[in-house]
Amino acid sequence: MQKIKMFAIGCGTLAIALGAGHFIQTANRPDTTTLAADAKVSDALHAPDAATDGTVELTSIPMTSTIPTPPSDAQAPAHLPEAPESSVRVAALLGDDGKKVTDALPSEVTAPNLTCDYTLTADNAQGAMVALSLDAPCAKNERFTLHHNGLMFTQVTDEGGHASMLVPALAKSAVFIVAFPNGEGAVANTDVESVDHYQRVAIQWQGNSGVQLHALEFGAEMGSDGHVWSAARRNVAAAADGKQGFMTLLGDSGQPEALMAEIYTFPSRLAWRDGAVALRVEAEITQNNCARDIEAQALQTQPGGGLIVKELTLAIPECDAVGDFLVLKNLLNDLTIARN
Repeated sequence: MQKIKMFAIGCGTLAIALGAGHFIQTANRPDTTTLAADAKVSDALHAPDAATDGTVELTSIPMTSTIPTPPSDAQAPAHLPEAPESSVRVAALLGDDGKKVTDALPSEVTAPNLTCDYTLTADNAQGAMVALSLDAPCAKNERFTLHHNGLMFTQVTDEGGHASMLVPALAKSAVFIVAFPNGEGAVANTDVESVDHYQRVAIQWQGNSGVQLHALEFGAEMGSDGHVWSAARRNVAAAADGKQGFMTLLGDSGQPEALMAEIYTFPSRLAWRDGAVALRVEAEITQNNCARDIEAQALQTQPGGGLIVKELTLAIPECDAVGDFLVLKNLLNDLTIARN
Protein backbone atom coordinates (compact mmCIF):
# COMPACT_ATOMS: atom_id res chain seq x y z
CA MET A 1 0.00 0.00 0.00
CA GLN A 2 2.91 2.36 0.76
CA LYS A 3 4.29 1.84 -2.78
CA ILE A 4 0.90 2.62 -4.29
CA LYS A 5 0.71 5.89 -2.36
CA MET A 6 4.23 6.90 -3.45
CA PHE A 7 3.41 6.16 -7.08
CA ALA A 8 0.19 8.11 -6.85
CA ILE A 9 2.03 11.07 -5.30
CA GLY A 10 4.62 10.93 -8.10
CA CYS A 11 1.96 11.01 -10.80
CA GLY A 12 0.29 13.87 -9.04
CA THR A 13 3.52 15.79 -8.95
CA LEU A 14 3.93 15.28 -12.73
CA ALA A 15 0.43 16.56 -13.34
CA ILE A 16 1.07 19.61 -11.18
CA ALA A 17 4.32 20.30 -13.14
CA LEU A 18 2.44 20.11 -16.42
CA GLY A 19 -0.20 22.43 -15.08
CA ALA A 20 2.44 24.89 -13.86
CA GLY A 21 4.08 24.91 -17.29
CA HIS A 22 0.74 25.61 -18.88
CA PHE A 23 0.15 28.38 -16.38
CA ILE A 24 3.46 30.05 -17.21
CA GLN A 25 2.81 29.90 -20.96
CA THR A 26 -0.55 31.54 -20.51
CA ALA A 27 0.61 34.14 -18.01
CA ASN A 28 -2.13 36.29 -16.41
CA ARG A 29 -4.76 34.46 -18.43
CA PRO A 30 -6.82 32.20 -16.08
CA ASP A 31 -8.27 29.06 -17.58
CA THR A 32 -11.21 27.52 -15.71
CA THR A 33 -10.83 24.29 -17.61
CA THR A 34 -7.26 23.84 -16.37
CA LEU A 35 -8.23 24.62 -12.80
CA ALA A 36 -11.02 22.04 -13.01
CA ALA A 37 -8.57 19.46 -14.31
CA ASP A 38 -6.21 20.14 -11.41
CA ALA A 39 -9.10 19.65 -9.01
CA LYS A 40 -9.95 16.33 -10.54
CA VAL A 41 -6.32 15.19 -10.22
CA SER A 42 -6.30 16.17 -6.56
CA ASP A 43 -9.59 14.31 -5.99
CA ALA A 44 -8.21 11.24 -7.66
CA LEU A 45 -5.11 11.25 -5.44
CA HIS A 46 -7.19 11.43 -2.26
CA ALA A 47 -10.19 9.32 -3.26
CA PRO A 48 -10.73 6.40 -0.87
CA ASP A 49 -11.70 4.09 -3.68
CA ALA A 50 -8.55 4.66 -5.77
CA ALA A 51 -7.43 1.65 -7.76
CA THR A 52 -5.38 -0.76 -5.74
CA ASP A 53 -3.27 -1.84 -8.71
CA GLY A 54 -1.05 1.28 -8.46
CA THR A 55 -2.43 3.15 -11.54
CA VAL A 56 -4.02 6.56 -11.59
CA GLU A 57 -6.07 7.77 -14.56
CA LEU A 58 -5.54 11.41 -15.50
CA THR A 59 -8.32 12.97 -17.56
CA SER A 60 -9.40 16.31 -18.96
CA ILE A 61 -5.83 17.74 -19.22
CA PRO A 62 -5.69 19.92 -22.32
CA MET A 63 -2.40 20.06 -24.34
CA THR A 64 -1.28 23.56 -25.29
CA SER A 65 1.60 25.08 -27.24
CA THR A 66 2.77 28.57 -28.00
CA ILE A 67 4.94 30.09 -30.71
CA PRO A 68 7.61 32.47 -29.31
CA THR A 69 7.54 35.98 -30.68
CA PRO A 70 10.56 38.29 -30.94
CA PRO A 71 10.76 41.23 -28.58
CA SER A 72 9.26 44.45 -29.78
CA ASP A 73 12.64 46.22 -29.76
CA ALA A 74 14.38 43.75 -32.11
CA GLN A 75 16.53 45.49 -34.72
CA ALA A 76 15.55 45.37 -38.38
CA PRO A 77 17.98 43.73 -40.88
CA ALA A 78 20.78 46.04 -41.99
CA HIS A 79 20.89 47.03 -45.66
CA LEU A 80 24.24 47.40 -47.49
CA PRO A 81 24.76 50.61 -49.45
CA GLU A 82 24.27 50.56 -53.15
CA ALA A 83 27.33 50.28 -55.46
CA PRO A 84 29.13 53.63 -55.88
CA GLU A 85 28.47 55.58 -59.01
CA SER A 86 30.88 55.16 -61.91
CA SER A 87 32.04 58.75 -61.51
CA VAL A 88 33.25 57.98 -58.00
CA ARG A 89 35.32 55.06 -59.25
CA VAL A 90 36.99 57.21 -61.89
CA ALA A 91 37.79 59.96 -59.38
CA ALA A 92 39.51 57.45 -57.12
CA LEU A 93 42.04 56.67 -59.87
CA LEU A 94 43.02 60.31 -60.41
CA GLY A 95 45.74 62.16 -58.56
CA ASP A 96 45.91 65.79 -57.54
CA ASP A 97 47.32 66.71 -60.95
CA GLY A 98 44.46 64.99 -62.75
CA LYS A 99 46.61 62.14 -64.04
CA LYS A 100 45.76 58.55 -63.48
CA VAL A 101 47.39 57.10 -60.39
CA THR A 102 48.03 53.86 -62.27
CA ASP A 103 50.45 55.71 -64.57
CA ALA A 104 52.81 56.18 -61.61
CA LEU A 105 52.86 52.51 -60.59
CA PRO A 106 56.00 50.49 -61.49
CA SER A 107 55.71 48.17 -64.44
CA GLU A 108 55.51 44.44 -63.82
CA VAL A 109 58.90 42.77 -63.41
CA THR A 110 59.44 39.60 -65.38
CA ALA A 111 59.95 36.62 -63.06
CA PRO A 112 63.49 35.20 -63.26
CA ASN A 113 64.05 31.89 -64.99
CA LEU A 114 64.86 29.39 -62.25
CA THR A 115 65.86 26.58 -64.60
CA CYS A 116 69.56 25.81 -64.93
CA ASP A 117 71.62 24.48 -67.78
CA TYR A 118 74.28 21.85 -67.23
CA THR A 119 77.09 22.55 -69.69
CA LEU A 120 80.15 20.38 -70.39
CA THR A 121 82.86 21.41 -72.85
CA ALA A 122 85.76 19.29 -74.11
CA ASP A 123 89.00 20.65 -75.58
CA ASN A 124 91.99 18.67 -76.83
CA ALA A 125 95.18 19.00 -74.84
CA GLN A 126 98.78 17.78 -75.10
CA GLY A 127 99.45 14.05 -74.75
CA ALA A 128 96.06 12.92 -76.12
CA MET A 129 94.44 14.42 -73.05
CA VAL A 130 91.08 16.20 -72.94
CA ALA A 131 90.42 19.28 -70.83
CA LEU A 132 86.86 19.15 -69.53
CA SER A 133 85.00 22.12 -68.08
CA LEU A 134 81.65 21.66 -66.33
CA ASP A 135 79.24 24.47 -65.42
CA ALA A 136 76.22 23.51 -63.33
CA PRO A 137 75.01 26.64 -61.45
CA CYS A 138 72.17 24.71 -59.79
CA ALA A 139 74.52 21.99 -58.53
CA LYS A 140 76.92 23.76 -56.20
CA ASN A 141 79.18 21.54 -54.10
CA GLU A 142 77.45 18.53 -55.67
CA ARG A 143 78.90 15.11 -56.31
CA PHE A 144 78.78 13.69 -59.84
CA THR A 145 80.19 10.81 -61.90
CA LEU A 146 82.10 11.22 -65.13
CA HIS A 147 81.84 8.42 -67.72
CA HIS A 148 84.18 7.90 -70.66
CA ASN A 149 84.47 4.70 -72.71
CA GLY A 150 84.02 2.46 -69.65
CA LEU A 151 86.03 4.72 -67.36
CA MET A 152 84.16 6.11 -64.33
CA PHE A 153 85.22 8.36 -61.49
CA THR A 154 83.64 10.61 -58.85
CA GLN A 155 84.15 14.37 -58.73
CA VAL A 156 82.52 17.34 -56.96
CA THR A 157 81.60 20.82 -58.18
CA ASP A 158 82.87 23.89 -56.36
CA GLU A 159 80.85 26.64 -54.67
CA GLY A 160 79.95 28.09 -58.06
CA GLY A 161 78.86 24.79 -59.57
CA HIS A 162 82.05 24.46 -61.67
CA ALA A 163 84.55 21.65 -62.13
CA SER A 164 87.64 21.23 -64.33
CA MET A 165 89.24 17.90 -65.22
CA LEU A 166 92.11 16.69 -67.40
CA VAL A 167 91.26 13.19 -68.60
CA PRO A 168 93.27 10.79 -70.82
CA ALA A 169 91.30 9.93 -73.95
CA LEU A 170 90.65 6.21 -74.42
CA ALA A 171 89.20 6.52 -77.94
CA LYS A 172 89.68 8.70 -81.00
CA SER A 173 86.02 9.72 -80.97
CA ALA A 174 85.91 10.60 -77.29
CA VAL A 175 82.54 11.04 -75.59
CA PHE A 176 82.30 12.28 -72.01
CA ILE A 177 79.15 12.14 -69.87
CA VAL A 178 78.53 13.87 -66.54
CA ALA A 179 75.76 12.36 -64.38
CA PHE A 180 74.38 13.86 -61.15
CA PRO A 181 72.41 11.84 -58.56
CA ASN A 182 69.21 13.76 -59.40
CA GLY A 183 69.31 12.51 -62.99
CA GLU A 184 70.61 15.74 -64.50
CA GLY A 185 73.82 15.81 -66.51
CA ALA A 186 75.66 16.93 -69.62
CA VAL A 187 77.51 15.44 -72.58
CA ALA A 188 80.54 16.59 -74.58
CA ASN A 189 82.58 14.98 -77.32
CA THR A 190 85.73 15.65 -79.28
CA ASP A 191 87.97 13.91 -81.83
CA VAL A 192 91.42 13.08 -80.44
CA GLU A 193 93.52 12.20 -83.48
CA SER A 194 96.73 11.66 -81.49
CA VAL A 195 95.26 8.92 -79.27
CA ASP A 196 96.87 6.22 -81.47
CA HIS A 197 100.31 7.52 -80.50
CA TYR A 198 99.87 6.36 -76.92
CA GLN A 199 99.21 3.15 -75.04
CA ARG A 200 97.14 3.38 -71.92
CA VAL A 201 96.10 1.13 -69.06
CA ALA A 202 93.68 2.00 -66.28
CA ILE A 203 92.69 0.45 -62.97
CA GLN A 204 89.47 1.60 -61.35
CA TRP A 205 87.73 0.71 -58.08
CA GLN A 206 85.36 2.07 -55.46
CA GLY A 207 86.08 3.20 -51.91
CA ASN A 208 89.24 2.53 -49.89
CA SER A 209 90.25 -0.67 -51.64
CA GLY A 210 94.01 -0.11 -51.41
CA VAL A 211 94.51 -0.95 -55.10
CA GLN A 212 97.59 0.49 -56.85
CA LEU A 213 98.87 0.44 -60.43
CA HIS A 214 102.64 0.19 -61.01
CA ALA A 215 104.59 0.60 -64.26
CA LEU A 216 108.26 -0.47 -64.47
CA GLU A 217 109.81 1.07 -67.58
CA PHE A 218 112.59 -0.79 -69.46
CA GLY A 219 113.50 -3.16 -66.66
CA ALA A 220 113.36 -0.62 -63.81
CA GLU A 221 113.19 -1.83 -60.23
CA MET A 222 110.62 -0.83 -57.65
CA GLY A 223 111.53 2.58 -56.22
CA SER A 224 113.92 3.51 -59.05
CA ASP A 225 113.55 6.38 -61.53
CA GLY A 226 111.76 4.15 -64.03
CA HIS A 227 109.08 3.13 -61.49
CA VAL A 228 105.89 5.10 -62.15
CA TRP A 229 103.01 4.93 -59.66
CA SER A 230 100.75 7.19 -57.57
CA ALA A 231 103.64 8.39 -55.40
CA ALA A 232 105.86 9.12 -58.46
CA ARG A 233 103.42 10.07 -61.18
CA ARG A 234 105.28 12.51 -63.42
CA ASN A 235 103.10 14.63 -65.75
CA VAL A 236 102.23 14.88 -69.43
CA ALA A 237 105.40 16.81 -70.21
CA ALA A 238 107.46 13.68 -69.42
CA ALA A 239 106.04 12.01 -72.55
CA ALA A 240 106.92 14.83 -74.93
CA ASP A 241 110.23 13.31 -76.09
CA GLY A 242 108.99 9.70 -76.14
CA LYS A 243 111.27 8.49 -73.35
CA GLN A 244 108.93 8.26 -70.36
CA GLY A 245 105.36 7.64 -69.38
CA PHE A 246 103.19 9.30 -66.77
CA MET A 247 100.37 8.48 -64.36
CA THR A 248 97.01 10.26 -63.98
CA LEU A 249 94.90 10.00 -60.83
CA LEU A 250 91.16 10.58 -61.16
CA GLY A 251 88.41 10.82 -58.54
CA ASP A 252 87.83 12.61 -55.25
CA SER A 253 89.04 10.29 -52.50
CA GLY A 254 87.44 12.54 -49.89
CA GLN A 255 83.95 11.43 -50.98
CA PRO A 256 82.43 8.32 -49.34
CA GLU A 257 82.59 5.25 -51.58
CA ALA A 258 84.02 7.34 -54.39
CA LEU A 259 84.83 5.83 -57.79
CA MET A 260 88.57 6.14 -58.30
CA ALA A 261 90.95 5.45 -61.19
CA GLU A 262 94.65 5.44 -62.04
CA ILE A 263 95.76 5.60 -65.68
CA TYR A 264 99.27 5.00 -66.98
CA THR A 265 100.20 6.47 -70.39
CA PHE A 266 103.27 5.72 -72.50
CA PRO A 267 104.04 7.42 -75.87
CA SER A 268 104.69 4.18 -77.80
CA ARG A 269 104.69 5.85 -81.25
CA LEU A 270 107.27 8.38 -80.07
CA ALA A 271 109.62 5.90 -78.39
CA TRP A 272 113.33 6.28 -79.06
CA ARG A 273 114.27 2.76 -77.97
CA ASP A 274 113.00 -0.79 -77.99
CA GLY A 275 111.92 -2.42 -74.77
CA ALA A 276 108.96 -3.16 -72.54
CA VAL A 277 107.03 -1.69 -69.68
CA ALA A 278 106.09 -4.21 -66.99
CA LEU A 279 102.66 -3.63 -65.46
CA ARG A 280 101.47 -4.94 -62.16
CA VAL A 281 98.63 -4.35 -59.73
CA GLU A 282 99.07 -4.38 -55.97
CA ALA A 283 96.61 -4.16 -53.10
CA GLU A 284 97.85 -2.91 -49.75
CA ILE A 285 96.20 -4.62 -46.78
CA THR A 286 94.74 -1.94 -44.54
CA GLN A 287 92.22 -1.64 -41.73
CA ASN A 288 89.70 -0.46 -44.33
CA ASN A 289 89.90 -3.52 -46.59
CA CYS A 290 91.18 -6.42 -44.48
CA ALA A 291 89.13 -9.60 -44.20
CA ARG A 292 86.82 -8.74 -47.09
CA ASP A 293 86.61 -9.02 -50.86
CA ILE A 294 87.33 -6.01 -53.05
CA GLU A 295 86.51 -5.53 -56.69
CA ALA A 296 88.39 -3.67 -59.40
CA GLN A 297 88.41 -3.35 -63.16
CA ALA A 298 91.24 -3.05 -65.68
CA LEU A 299 90.97 -1.17 -69.00
CA GLN A 300 93.79 -1.43 -71.53
CA THR A 301 93.97 0.18 -74.97
CA GLN A 302 95.34 -1.71 -77.95
CA PRO A 303 97.04 -0.51 -81.15
CA GLY A 304 94.31 0.28 -83.65
CA GLY A 305 91.82 1.52 -81.06
CA GLY A 306 90.67 -1.67 -79.31
CA LEU A 307 90.00 -1.84 -75.57
CA ILE A 308 90.51 -4.85 -73.28
CA VAL A 309 88.39 -4.96 -70.12
CA LYS A 310 89.10 -7.34 -67.22
CA GLU A 311 87.18 -7.76 -63.97
CA LEU A 312 89.05 -8.43 -60.74
CA THR A 313 87.94 -9.72 -57.32
CA LEU A 314 90.49 -9.93 -54.50
CA ALA A 315 90.03 -11.78 -51.22
CA ILE A 316 91.98 -9.63 -48.76
CA PRO A 317 93.61 -11.57 -45.84
CA GLU A 318 92.67 -11.12 -42.19
CA CYS A 319 93.51 -7.91 -40.36
CA ASP A 320 96.61 -9.35 -38.68
CA ALA A 321 98.28 -8.94 -42.12
CA VAL A 322 97.78 -5.16 -42.22
CA GLY A 323 100.77 -3.51 -43.92
CA ASP A 324 101.44 -6.38 -46.34
CA PHE A 325 100.75 -6.30 -50.10
CA LEU A 326 99.00 -8.59 -52.54
CA VAL A 327 100.79 -8.57 -55.91
CA LEU A 328 99.02 -9.42 -59.18
CA LYS A 329 101.55 -9.66 -61.99
CA ASN A 330 99.49 -11.23 -64.77
CA LEU A 331 96.32 -9.18 -64.66
CA LEU A 332 97.59 -6.74 -67.30
CA ASN A 333 99.54 -7.25 -70.50
CA ASP A 334 103.00 -5.68 -70.43
CA LEU A 335 103.54 -2.92 -72.98
CA THR A 336 105.84 -3.75 -75.87
CA ILE A 337 107.74 -0.69 -77.08
CA ALA A 338 109.25 -0.54 -80.56
CA ARG A 339 111.59 2.26 -81.61
CA ASN A 340 110.26 4.46 -84.44
